[in-house]
Amino acid sequence: MLLALTPVLDLILLAANAIDLSRGSTATFAHGLAAIYLGVSVAYGHKMIQWADTRFAHRFADGPAPTKRYESAYTAECWRDVVRTGIALAIAASVLWLLIAIASDPQRSAALTSMFGILGIIAAVELVRAIGYTLWPKKTPVVA
Repeated sequence: MLLALTPVLDLILLAANAIDLSRGSTATFAHGLAAIYLGVSVAYGHKMIQWADTRFAHRFADGPAPTKRYESAYTAECWRDVVRTGIALAIAASVLWLLIAIASDPQRSAALTSMFGILGIIAAVELVRAIGYTLWPKKTPVVA
């Protein structure tokens, strides 16, 4: 039930940020972090819940062990994460622009503007990771 309400909680978080800024508050790092959280929640939410469900089922409900990816399967997953991260960053950037527009004052929204640099760093790290695993794939462990 709580997991099903996650999108509602995300909308409440966005509304709270917007109301806070529209009432004249100065944006802080927390406002920007909320934008990133919203993007990650939308783009990665299903994958994170599936990851947790698989491990919980294995640990407590005699479910199958989680599968580990290696070689090209791991590389392909890295590139799918690049796409997910791109979606998360696009959502975060959109929310940041919305909050900057609501604040309507460059002085009060400086903390939000500075978050775009963090989005760039996140994108670069994700891309370097995928390129690295493309060039040097994660090897299947040798069983002795």
